Order: sequence, then structure tokens, then C-alpha cells
Amino acid sequence: MTVILTEPLTAAAFAPFGDVIELKGTPDKIINQGLCGRHHDLARVEADAEGRVGISLFDAEPRALPYRLEMMERHPLGSQAFLPLSPTSFLVIVAADAGDRPGKPHAFLTAPGQGINLFRNIWHGVLTPLSPPGVFAVVDRIGAGDNLQEYWFDTPYSIEASP
Repeated sequence: MTVILTEPLTAAAFAPFGDVIELKGTPDKIINQGLCGRHHDLARVEADAEGRVGISLFDAEPRALPYRLEMMERHPLGSQAFLPLSPTSFLVIVAADAGDRPGKPHAFLTAPGQGINLFRNIWHGVLTPLSPPGVFAVVDRIGAGDNLQEYWFDTPYSIEASP
């Protein structure tokens, strides 16, 4: 079994796969009578012409490291954003496409307060919170059509924490 070590989630490292959604720097605009800073347009949300963008809540069971990665999936018709509703970390596994299958996976650990937006058609692991509660707001494409492709590995990967 091949071991993949986690790395911290940074915008630069994650850029080929999607957006990191987090508060950083000063707000783009101060609104609501000067009491709210708006950090504007942090992710590119996509849906094809037959779909629409919706918001769902996911309640996922926490997992632990080492994590056995057996399958990855992708969504060809729209992006998918995961926003944790509690200040906990979660595991994000992504891979570039290698001829209609995932290439070598990359594993990122988010910092508390970070969310992600996966670009359309990016191979990724399932939602993997590392502690309870595993409640996330998910912004993705809603509509008809085949928007889920799965790939099961012949030999699973082991995702382990970096030393």
C-alpha cells in the first residue's frame, strides 16, 4: 500500500484543484452599518446550463488517520464547495486527471475555519472530517444529469499525518 503524507492546506498548493475559502487580510468592503467586513467572491462556483447552484447540509461521520483511500470521485457538471460549520479540521484528498482516472493523490489538512471549493471535474476523496461534529454546508450543482463519476483503486492508499 502506497503511503501519502498530509500537507497543510494553502491556496498555492491547492490552486490546481480549487479554491481555499478562508478569512485573510482585510475585508474587501465594510457593510451593515460598519459592523461587518465582507470578504468578497472567494470561490468560483460552477454549474452547467441544465443545473443550478444549491446549498445543502452534510453530516459526516468523523474518520481518523491513517485513512484508507479506496475510491475517489469527481463531478463533471459543476464545482463543489465544503464549508465546515464548526472550527475543526478536515482531510481533503485530490488528484489530477490521468486519462479518466485519478493520478497520484495529494492529501491536505485544513486549518480550523478553512473551507474548500473543488473545481468542476476534479478527482477528490469523500468528505472526511477528523473530529466531531462533521457538519458542513455544501454548495454544489443541483439538477438532472450524471454528475458523479467514481474510481475504485485496485490497491488502496494509506493517508498518514506528516511527522
